Amino acid sequence: MQNSSNSDSSELPWSRMIVIGDSFAEGLGDPEPKACGRLRGWADRVAEVFAGLDPNFAYANLAVRGKVIRQIAAEQVAPALKLKPDLVFISAGGNDVLRPRSNPDQISQRLEKIVAEFSAVDATVVLFSAFDVKDAKVFRTVREKAAVFSQNIYSIANKHDALVVHCWGIIAAHDERYWDADRLHLNALGHHTVALQVLNTLNVPHNLKRQHPAPLPERSWRQARHEDVIWAREHFMPWVIRRVKRVSSGDNLSPKRPEALPLTVNGADADSSAGTVQL
Repeated sequence: MQNSSNSDSSELPWSRMIVIGDSFAEGLGDPEPKACGRLRGWADRVAEVFAGLDPNFAYANLAVRGKVIRQIAAEQVAPALKLKPDLVFISAGGNDVLRPRSNPDQISQRLEKIVAEFSAVDATVVLFSAFDVKDAKVFRTVREKAAVFSQNIYSIANKHDALVVHCWGIIAAHDERYWDADRLHLNALGHHTVALQVLNTLNVPHNLKRQHPAPLPERSWRQARHEDVIWAREHFMPWVIRRVKRVSSGDNLSPKRPEALPLTVNGADADSSAGTVQL
């Protein structure tokens, strides 16, 4: 694919981008004070590139952290359809896969129903495969379920003529430098990497470059274990407690961009000049 900074809006076959899903789509782990909801994420970065090609390009993000696929279907699909999207990103099912007794085939059935609703209105639907968690210290136990779910996603996409962003092979899944301190959400570099993958999947011209993280400082075994203890206390145990209490980090939260508006409306998010996304 050829990258370009040409600002000809005819290069874009879409005019209204709607994002639904969970924390991955909301942009958790990528804080940005100037962005709606104070989070940027891969979706904002992709929309910034689209805005550089078409200043009138509209973007809404209805994703809310912690949501399982049942909640996404009940709370986000209808509002998203009302916005009349021609491009829809769906990130749903990841939180379900993490649950111990969940079934990836049942999750996939729910996902297909969501996809079918957007396909029925002729929107281009974009899905995401799971990340390969083989190197994750805590979540590697769900790798088999994640693999089955990913294969099901490709089958759904083939059936409904949708696109799939291949996250399984992204190097960020195996390098802690692409992840936030909670080890569950991508950081700014990780979201930048996904944005690049999304744009390449859509074959959209852009100026994004692959970013390489700085080398990790040398750590002794004792230092590494101390970091593990801090992580368990500050991130993992609160996550487990929420699961036990059946509460979500997204309870009582509203979507960060509920209306489909150009990025320059209702507060500029981040630099969107010439289709270039900056870290």
